[in-house]
Parts: sequence; structure tokens; C-alpha cells
Amino acid sequence: RVRELPINARFLPPQNPDITITDNVLHFRAQGHGAKGDNIYEFEIEFLEPVEPKPMCRMTQRQLNITVQKKESNWWERLTKQEKRPLFLAPDFDRWLDESDAEMELKEKEEEKINKMKIESRVPKDPFKHLKKGYLIMYNLVQFLGFSWIFVNMTVRLFILGKDSFYDTFHTISDMMYFCQTLALMEIMNSLIGLVRSPLIPSVVQVFGRNFVLFVILGSLEEMQSKPVVFFIFYFWSITELFRYPYYMLSCIGIEWKPLTWLRYTVWIPLYPLGGLAEAVCIVQSIPIFSETGKFSLGLPNPLNVTIQFPFVLQIYLIALFLGVFVNFRHLYKQRKQHLGPKKRKMK
Repeated sequence: RVRELPINARFLPPQNPDITITDNVLHFRAQGHGAKGDNIYEFEIEFLEPVEPKPMCRMTQRQLNITVQKKESNWWERLTKQEKRPLFLAPDFDRWLDESDAEMELKEKEEEKINKMKIESRVPKDPFKHLKKGYLIMYNLVQFLGFSWIFVNMTVRLFILGKDSFYDTFHTISDMMYFCQTLALMEIMNSLIGLVRSPLIPSVVQVFGRNFVLFVILGSLEEMQSKPVVFFIFYFWSITELFRYPYYMLSCIGIEWKPLTWLRYTVWIPLYPLGGLAEAVCIVQSIPIFSETGKFSLGLPNPLNVTIQFPFVLQIYLIALFLGVFVNFRHLYKQRKQHLGPKKRKMK
């Protein structure tokens, strides 16, 4: 049952149209060019049944479209109250809809709805859906709290001790950083088993890259633990995660907070390159120490008598580090474009 009555009035072009509905009668008056040349054209239409008193108008260079809304959605025997149709009034068959057409359209919509329900019923429901969601919420919450503790602790110590806080950052923060970065291995597992939609490679690059610096470089060399570069590595890591983990936590329950979304996909732009640079400085500073101690260098048995020097491995890793920063930078840039870029308009 069509509730809208389209009426086309052709004037080229209409000027200052006066269109009102009073007592169920449409009153029209406009200056335009028609059969009588440039003139004032006016007419009245008394509708068969009650209509809304506020018509909607759309003017083009070729015609003026007036849409009148029915008060009740039902079928009318005719448009006007008078039985004989006015001479200036003609049906628009492009918009014509009779009862059989409407019933067919309604039937098609019902069939489409039934088919959709059948398809949805065939998709097996995940019995562990709520359990998975609860696990992801708890994981992101724990990581957020851990990195928040690191950030607040380092910030307070920086304000109180100034530059002196640089030299004992590892000894005061390392236990919590060990916990958070060990727990971060679950992100690789989550991506691997399809629990989250994040691609696997960026997760592997970030988690293993950080853990290599934390456990292999800093954790094994006491000489590196008192260097100021440790402060900048931990600080850049923690700031990034302050926005990443709460964003994912809210996403698990279908909540999007726009300021947080913007921060999540913007803060990394300066922090990722700075974090990568700090890690590179840390590795460069550790190379002379590994060369002197021979730690992690691997000597092969005779007759080869060849030794794989760990400093050489670190030099190769430096190249891989910058490649990894590039991979993650590209991945996050695509995500930023997807979440913060201009929304494409859907074609109707």
C-alpha cells in the first residue's frame, strides 16, 4: 500500500512556488513557462481521503515534484474526491503500483527474509563464543593494567629523580615488563588459531622483536641494564600499549569510542619509528660487549674450526629490525586508512 502520492507539475523553470494543503485540498501557484508561455499557473486538487498537511517538494530544471503523504496506508479507488479526473491530471505509469504488484513485492520480501533466516540457521553457532569474548576482555585488561603501571611508575620517577631515573629503569621495571611481554606471546597464538582477525606476521614481528631485545640483549647483559636507552625503549612501548589494549577491550563488547580510536591509530606514527630507533641503539651498544665476552657465539667442531660470532648475528638483525618496523608501519597505515579514512558512500 503506497503512502506517498507523487504529483509532477511541469514548468520551465518554476519560480517561487506556493504549495499548501488546507482541508485536504492541495493548493498550487507558481510563476513559470508552460502552455500559456510565461505566466502564473495555479490549480487545486481535493484528495479522496485524508492526507498529511505538509507536502514535500523537489524542484529540477525540467519539473517540480510534489510528494503528499497519506494519513493511512490503504488503497484508494482514485486520487481525487471528484469522480471525473481533471484534464491537467495524468497518471505517472513509471511510479504506478496496483494491488497485485504490491502483493508480489511483499511476497518477494517475505521470501527473501525466510531465505535469510534459513541461511543463518545453517551456520553453526559457536558454543564457546562468550568464553572466547571473556578471555579476550580479560587478556586486554590485564595487559592494559600492566603497561599502565609501567608508564605511571616511570613518569613519577622521572619527575622525582629527573635524569637519574634513566640508569635504574631496568631494575625497577623489568619484572613487570617481563610479565607483559611473556603474556604477549598469546597474541601470536590468538591470531594463529583465528581467535582474532589480526594478521599473523605483524604480531610475530612485534612480539618476537621486543622479546629479543628484552630477554636476549637486556636480560643477559648487566652492562646494558644501566644504560639510559632502556628508559626510552620501555617508555615508547608502554605509551603505545596504553591505547591499543583498551581499544581492543572495548571492541570485544562492541563499543567504539572515537577519541580512543583516533589515538589508537595515530599515536603509533611517531612512537613506532622512535621505538625502533631506540631498539637499534640498544643493539649497537651491545655489540662491543658481546664481542668482548664472546657470549652466545657458537664454535663449530673441527675440522671446520669456524665460529659463528653473535655480534655478526646482531648486525644482520639490525637490518631485519628496520624491515620489521616497515612491515608494521605499513600494516598500521592500512588499518588507519580503514578506520579513520573517508567513508565510502553506498550506492543505492
